[in-house]
Amino acid sequence: MTDVTGAPADVLHTLFHSDQGGHEQVVLCQDRATGLKAVIAIHSTALGPALGGTRFYPYATEAEAVGDALNLARGMSYKNAMAGLDHGGGKAVIIGDPERDKTEELLLAYGRMVASLGGRYVTACDVGTYVADMDVVARECRWTTGRSPENGGAGDSSVLTAFGVYQGMRASAQHLWGDPLLRGRRVGIAGVGKVGHHLVRHLLDEGAEVVITDVREDAVRRILDQHPEVTAVADTEALIRSEGLDVYAPCALGGALNDPTVPVLTARVVCGAANNQLAHPGVEKDLADRGILYAPDYVVNAGGVIQVADELHGFDFDRCKAKAAKIFDTTLAIFARAKEDGIPPAAAADRIAEQRMAEARGGHAAR
Repeated sequence: MTDVTGAPADVLHTLFHSDQGGHEQVVLCQDRATGLKAVIAIHSTALGPALGGTRFYPYATEAEAVGDALNLARGMSYKNAMAGLDHGGGKAVIIGDPERDKTEELLLAYGRMVASLGGRYVTACDVGTYVADMDVVARECRWTTGRSPENGGAGDSSVLTAFGVYQGMRASAQHLWGDPLLRGRRVGIAGVGKVGHHLVRHLLDEGAEVVITDVREDAVRRILDQHPEVTAVADTEALIRSEGLDVYAPCALGGALNDPTVPVLTARVVCGAANNQLAHPGVEKDLADRGILYAPDYVVNAGGVIQVADELHGFDFDRCKAKAAKIFDTTLAIFARAKEDGIPPAAAADRIAEQRMAEARGGHAAR
C-alpha cells in the first residue's frame, strides 16, 4: 500500500502517528548528475541544532532507508540529551554501496543538501563514511564535523567513545559490586575494531582479564600481537557463554541482545559501544529479570558525539575528555532512577532524556 506520493504508507504512519515518529523534518535529497539519493531526518531541535552522522549503506529499498534514518535520528536526540549537549537529534543516510558509488562529486552534492538546511542539521561520520569524506563534505557545508585535524577537525572519535564506554563499565561495577575498579574482572569484548581495541587497552591498564572475538581475523591478530595476555574465542556465541564472565561489551553490530542470546549470557553486566543493542522492546526487561545490569548503549557510547560537538567550538581534547568522564556519573544516575522507579535502566535513561527535551521545549514556548 502506498500514499499519493508513492511512498509506502507505513513510513508516513511511523512519521506522523507512531511513538517512533514525531520528527520535525524529513528531507529527501536527490542529485541525478552524481547519483546521490539521501534522506536527512531531523527528530528534534529542542536542545539545539540536530547533530548526527551520515550513514552510507546499500539499502534494499528506499523505504528501508527512510525507516533507518527516522530510527537513528530519534536515537540521536536521546543520546545528545543524555550527553548534556546543546544539540537535538538528526541523522542522514545515503543510499548506495560506498565501495562502488561514493565519489567526490556525490559527497559535494550531499554537502550542498546539508548546507541548504541552514544549520538545523550538523553532520559527521557514521557507517560507510570517514574523516576524509567529511573533509570533502565540509567544502560545501560549514555544518560538518568529524573532519581531519589538518582541516580544523578533531579526527578519529573512537578514542573518546572507548573512554566513555570504560566509564560506563566502572559505573556499572560501582552499582553492582560497590567498587568501580575492574581489576580482576573478566570482560568479554565482541568486536575489536575502531573502538574495541582502545577499550582493550583501558581494561588491561586497570588489570582486568580480557576475552575477545571478532569476525575479522586481522582485528583479533592485531590485539593478540600487541597484548599476548588477551584470550580470543571463536565467535560471539562462545564469548557470551564464557564461564566466569563479569562484563559483556558488544562493540560491533546492533541487535546483539536478543531472544536467543539473553537466556545464555553469563555476564552480570552488559556495557558496550555498539548502537541499538536491544533487538526489540522487551529485551531490557528480560535482562533485568535475569539480574543482568544493562548500561544503555546510547549513554555510554556518547564519547564520540561529545567530541564532534566540541569541534564546532574549536576542538580541545582535554575539555572533551573531561566531559566524557561524566558518563560515569550519568550512568550511576540512570541506575539510581531505575531503582527508584522500579523500571529497567534503558527505560530510566529514556525518561531522563525525554524530561530534558520537554523542559527545553517548554522554555522555547515561554519565550
